[in-house]
Amino acid sequence: MALTMPLPDRAVLDRRDDLVAALRALLPADAVISAPTALGAYECDALTAYAQRPLAVLLPRDTAQVSKILAECHHRRVKVVPRGAGTSLSGGALPLVDGVVLSLARFNRILDIDLPNRCMVVQPGVTNLGLTKAVEADDFFYAPDPSSQIACTIGGNIAENSGGVHCLKYGLTTHNVLALELVLMDGTVVRVGGGKALDGPGYDLMGVVTGSEGLLGVVTEVTVRITPKPQAAGALLAGFGTVEAGGAAVAAIIAAGIVPGGIEMMDNLAINAAEAFCAPGYPCDAAALLIVELDGPAGEVEAQMDRVAGILTQGGATSLRRTRDEAERLGFWAGRKAAFPRSAASRPTICAWTARSRAAAWPRC
Repeated sequence: MALTMPLPDRAVLDRRDDLVAALRALLPADAVISAPTALGAYECDALTAYAQRPLAVLLPRDTAQVSKILAECHHRRVKVVPRGAGTSLSGGALPLVDGVVLSLARFNRILDIDLPNRCMVVQPGVTNLGLTKAVEADDFFYAPDPSSQIACTIGGNIAENSGGVHCLKYGLTTHNVLALELVLMDGTVVRVGGGKALDGPGYDLMGVVTGSEGLLGVVTEVTVRITPKPQAAGALLAGFGTVEAGGAAVAAIIAAGIVPGGIEMMDNLAINAAEAFCAPGYPCDAAALLIVELDGPAGEVEAQMDRVAGILTQGGATSLRRTRDEAERLGFWAGRKAAFPRSAASRPTICAWTARSRAAAWPRC
């Protein structure tokens, strides 16, 4: 259960009324949320143990509205916390009791798909999985794939520099973003990065912004790199008697000069939790489980699967399964990808926390 942080004092609440009135004068009526019960949906992120409600939540629709919000808050010295889908596991979207939340949920459009230049221009509220779905019919995909990819947004991925199971071969968010439109705290709109080019002149400001958790500005437009789908992909599922043996097998694979498309290890607790949630067919008696995915040309994948199978066997694997088709490969990853919904099912504070649980504790004003 989340821990409620201290409630705002009367002076802060009085300040809120003045602030909300000013923001309502700048924005459409449905862009400002201030009712105590409605604020409950924004009081925590996915796994943070603390919860607190902001003075208000703002839902702009375009960059001009974001600029107005930040300029007004800067003038009034009001703290602003940008928020994507709220799937952060590090407190990145935790609101401040004397600040406002700026939600990018309405920035959810794909603006341009440029297949020849292998990039897309999107708004920050587009989901991670939505990027891949927009181009998969053309045999492209967006590589970084956090476990929460069905819900997390590209803006939040940039704030946290998210990775995912394919980050070993294809890189983190910072390696797959080409340009950003950013609104600074005083409302100034700037662009950083090389646009559709691989790189731009000058300092790597985009690298500084990516992973800064919204501290340097609010991202309102993103140009991402998209990657051609590999010709083939296959995976191996290996159980080990100890976590140490599983870790040593990972080191042995890399030492052999093999760079998997994805590689993940789960301990026994995670194995059984995933199996109970979605029954992916994991060996529940294993102390550690390795999922190793190889991708590339079909012949190369087959050869590497043989090599990795040998390495895993030599490393003491107690069980070993090899995919026979695409459905089985996706099945191997099902449990690992279910980590986020599995956690949500076991903890009521995750994403689905409702205002009813603490409505009585919030002052009626």
